[in-house]
Amino acid sequence: MFVAFSAMLATLRIRNFALVESLSWEVPAGFIAITGETGAGKSILIGGLKLLLGERAEKSAIRAGGAECVIEAAIDVDATSPVHALLEAAGVEPCEEGQLLLKRVIPATAAGRQFVNGSPCTLSLLREVGDRLVDLHGPHDHQSLFSRDAQVRVLDAFAGSRANFLTYTNARRAWLALQAEQAASAADELAIRREIDLLEHQTTEIEDAQLKPGEEAPLAASHQTAAHAQRLQELSAAAAHQLADAENSVEDLFLEISRSLREVARLDPAAQNFTDRGTALAGEITDLARALRAYGDGIDADPATLARIETRLDVIEGLKRKYGPSLADVIAFGEDATSRLAALRARTERRATLDTTIADAEKAVHKAGVALSAQRRKAAPKLAAEVRRHLKDLGFLKAGFEIQLTPGEPAPEGLESVEFVFAPNPGEPAQPLRAIASSGEISRVMLALKTSLASQDEVPILVFDEIDANVGGEVAHAVAAKMREISARRQVLCITHLPQVAARAGAHFVVSKSVVEGRTISTLDAVTGDDRATEVARMLGSRQGAAALAHAHELLAP
Repeated sequence: MFVAFSAMLATLRIRNFALVESLSWEVPAGFIAITGETGAGKSILIGGLKLLLGERAEKSAIRAGGAECVIEAAIDVDATSPVHALLEAAGVEPCEEGQLLLKRVIPATAAGRQFVNGSPCTLSLLREVGDRLVDLHGPHDHQSLFSRDAQVRVLDAFAGSRANFLTYTNARRAWLALQAEQAASAADELAIRREIDLLEHQTTEIEDAQLKPGEEAPLAASHQTAAHAQRLQELSAAAAHQLADAENSVEDLFLEISRSLREVARLDPAAQNFTDRGTALAGEITDLARALRAYGDGIDADPATLARIETRLDVIEGLKRKYGPSLADVIAFGEDATSRLAALRARTERRATLDTTIADAEKAVHKAGVALSAQRRKAAPKLAAEVRRHLKDLGFLKAGFEIQLTPGEPAPEGLESVEFVFAPNPGEPAQPLRAIASSGEISRVMLALKTSLASQDEVPILVFDEIDANVGGEVAHAVAAKMREISARRQVLCITHLPQVAARAGAHFVVSKSVVEGRTISTLDAVTGDDRATEVARMLGSRQGAAALAHAHELLAP
């Protein structure tokens, strides 16, 4: 696919919008004139484009009887367009085969919907796309040139200082982030100090305990033994005594039993197993007595041992009450507290060096800002002179136009504010563009700026709605020439009442109004050859007059 410019409107489709029932417009490149009788619906095209680019929608704009209004556009964009990065940042589908697809649906009874490349999106994203691709200029627009941000972009585009502006912006963003960090740190300083003190106490208490995973159960068992040591010794000794040492002990009794079993076996060899089992039981009794004596001797009945175990268990229980229901929870709490304490200490150390870091960042901001200001101050008079030259061609023979740079504190736009001021009439003070009431004047200032920035401007699609208001004669020819000059690098759509402007366009479309089956509809048709000459003649004031037709052919001559 061939794209003549960085972007161009390829197709615009409108359904059920105002007087338009259904319209599909294949839009050519270059300079396009749109003409028609007053009230035919020319501005509906511009209105539809505005809605598609994020303007607030009114339900009254839906064609009577329609369930919803739908506006769609396909915009061809090349690989250099800033729209690609914007879409990626917004998380919507990328352009396929270099075509950006926009859609806006405005229902009569529900909330509206909008889409970019098939992905649902916000109105703000549509506006951002519009800001990158389209400049709309008409009687009721909020002109982009009224914005100081836009004026800064225009000046930087002419000065070639966009890279320096980005360097300044990044430096300022880093500086402000450091200041915010410092402010937040100062506001939280007391709370952080208190938290550090608490964490230091907690981590010290847990670390001093030298806890070991799983130690609690063995300690509890040892405590049980130590708490009953004397009784256990007494019981085990008594049992061993009864088994082996007492008169008529179990061992003695079993000796008598063993003699009886041996006699049984002598008399009946088949009963030998009784003798064997008795011998085994005698051994068990002897071993049990010996084990009981050893067990009793091994019990530590020292009160100090019991006290030591109880102290350790008390420490563990105390930590569990503070830091968790189990020993494992206490250990985990200690590990988390240690990590948090390290982070807060690092933050405190960072705060100690933050003043120096902020001072260095501020120097970087001023260095970048001074370099940016130098480029702007060098370029501003040149751009103003260039604009005045084009304004003179456009009928403002003695108009004043200046670019004021007012130094200030580091702001988003730089170390100075940028203001375009305009004095359309001699003897009148220059005023900011936003204070100029005449849309015709503003549109011609924009045209002069766009001509001056033809090779640097980043916005590829320009739309002028009746830029020719209050213009005639030679100025009309100049307006047409400027538009044609700009269209070598930009797509230019112009709604016009001037035959001079319409005749110089590379393509000409006529909006007409008719009644079909009792309903008024607006249609859009391309005109060429004799049909175009007839339309230009109409604009000259006579559709059928031979003189008007001759003049129209003269205007249309290459």
